[in-house]
This record gives sequence, C-alpha cells and structure tokens, in this order.
Amino acid sequence: MSRPTPPASPSTTAAAVTLTPHLGTGGRCTLVGAGPGDPELLTIKALKAIQAATVLLVDDLVSDAIVAHAPPTARVVYVGKRGGCKSTPQAFIEKLMLMAVNEGENVVRLKGGDPFIFGRGGEEVEHLRAAGVQVEVINGITSGLAGLTSLGVPLTHREHAHGVVFVTGHAKPGDAGTDWRQLAATARDAKLTLVIYMGVSGAGTIEQELLTGLAAHTPVAIIQHASLPQQRHAITTLGALHATITREGLASPSVIVVGDVVRGVALASQDVPMARRAG
Repeated sequence: MSRPTPPASPSTTAAAVTLTPHLGTGGRCTLVGAGPGDPELLTIKALKAIQAATVLLVDDLVSDAIVAHAPPTARVVYVGKRGGCKSTPQAFIEKLMLMAVNEGENVVRLKGGDPFIFGRGGEEVEHLRAAGVQVEVINGITSGLAGLTSLGVPLTHREHAHGVVFVTGHAKPGDAGTDWRQLAATARDAKLTLVIYMGVSGAGTIEQELLTGLAAHTPVAIIQHASLPQQRHAITTLGALHATITREGLASPSVIVVGDVVRGVALASQDVPMARRAG
C-alpha cells in the first residue's frame, strides 16, 4: 500500500524534522501496535494513545484511517521502513524518538501489526530505556494472525496444528538467517503451523529448504494486505509456492502460512468472497 497522508494533521518526513533536546521536560513515549491495517482492529488502548499524541512517528504500513485518529494539532512524521525500498535508518528513528521526548512531547511510535513481532520494538525500547526514558508498549493484532483469520481459518487446531511459529523470511545483513531445514523437520514432527513474514522475495529458497522436511502437497496460503479492502490471497501447496507468488503477482506486504490448517480455507470459502485456489 502507498504511504499514508492523513488529511487533517500537520505532517512531515523524517528528513525534514528538526528538534532541539531539552532534558527533563516530562515527555513520554508509547510504542503502539496499529494492527494489520483495518482501523476497527485497533485496541481501545491503542486508540486512546493515538488520540492523546502530540508527535506520531508512523511506519510505512500504517493505514490512513488509523493515522486520521490523531489530533489535528499533532505532528505526524513518516519514518517508513519496508524491505527493498528506501527506508529511514533505524538509528535516526531512535534519535527522533528521544529528541521529541526530551522536548516534552507525548510521542507515539505507531507500528504496523505488533511492536514486538518483527517490529524492532525491542531495539527501540532498549535504546530509550538506556537513555532513562520509560516506555509503554501497547500490543496490536499481528498480520500473521489477521491474515488467516480473514479466510475463516485458525492458526492452531487440535487435530491439525498443536502450535504456531512466527518466523521472518528476511535475515539481518550478515546473519545466516533461519535454518529452514531444521524448522521444516520440527514443524513436521511437532505438527506446527509456520507463519512467515517478509518471505515473498525469498520464496524460492524458502520453498526448496522447507521441502527437505515437509511434503510438497503441504497446503499454503499467501495473504497480501491482510484486513485491508485491497486484500488478495492465493491457496496453493508448498511445492508450488514460488510459482504461485510469481503467477499471481503477490508482493509485499504479505504473510505466508504453511500447514494443514490451511485445508480449512476450502470449507470456509463460501463465506470468503475473495477466496481463490491456485497451484
């Protein structure tokens, strides 16, 4: 989705921000999970925090409708971070957060999904606490849950999945990343659902590695723009994962769900107008 531009609030980009620190002026910071995009999936606590903010530092995937809950007087700063695109450096975002707090602002760091599930919220909390700033974190619904739920299917099931693993498909530079072969064997033996974030660009490798431990006919769902009006999805098999993504033109932001629970999509499809079968 395109970067939001809320109509009512004064806004700017991170590069245009100039803040002068004034220590000890009583500012505060809250990391708020905006959920997968649908504003009705915000928690009441998250909504209240957004409505009370004087400065919002907004991630790229937060929808317009959510940012629109900010007060008209709030300063909205876009600090978009998306794989494969030009992004605001994490160190600069953390500097902005600290400077705004030191100016006495009520800062809301607004993140897509949940701040503590692949949102780098842990890094930001550590940075602020090291500077003596107390931080509150408000959870949001993560897209890995919302995506499959939108198709009428659970992530766990007593007969099909005894647990769920949230895993990133995008490794930190210099990091070897996920051991997909080991994960596949564990998922097979322990009957786990795999929810893969940021995995579209590496889907070919992920498919080949997972096939060392999981059957090619293992059902898979790919959900793009979970919970939003432009949501798209495809149902396929692990052996056809990469081909399906390519054929259907699915792109980030998407989540990939691997496991027997996905079989339930066929049973729920009459209630999901956008349901498609691929592969």
